[in-house]
Order: sequence, then C-alpha cells, then structure tokens
Amino acid sequence: MIVRILGEGQYDVPDSEVDALNTLDDAVEKAVALADEATFRNALAGLLAHVRSHGTQLPDSELVPSEAVLPAEDASVEEVRGLLTDEGMIPG
Repeated sequence: MIVRILGEGQYDVPDSEVDALNTLDDAVEKAVALADEATFRNALAGLLAHVRSHGTQLPDSELVPSEAVLPAEDASVEEVRGLLTDEGMIPG
C-alpha cells in the first residue's frame, strides 16, 4: 500500500501491515470525534511512526498514486477531520 504523509513523502507499506494501520487509524478517528487533543496527538504520532518504521520511503522523483493520505504530524484536529472518510484515512 502506498501511503503519503503530507509534507514528507510517500511510503510503500507492506499489505501485511494494513490491519495494524487500520487499528491505529481507528484510534485517531476516535480522538478526532472526541476532540481530545492529547489523545489525538498520541494516536496520530503512533500512526505516522508505524508507517515510517514499517514502510520504505519512496524517492521524491518516484511519484505513484497514493492509496492513503495522512496528515503531517503537526496537523490540527480540524485538518484531520477534513481528511476522514467513512473508512477513516486508511482504506480497507
């Protein structure tokens, strides 16, 4: 799965990590719904860290369609609310 972190780049994350990403995405989504800033910061940081640690960053010269777009680490709750779909930010 190709995941873009806004302002950072794209990562190729193994399909075997999709369930873990969805669990982390659910935590972000719940924190956004509650407008709980501290929980939101922790959940977003955990999601981004998982992408970085389990994915391989693609070179900037290699642009491919992203299957998921994640906010930058400093994104606000409102910015993330705008990225959420019925499936959260991670499809599947």
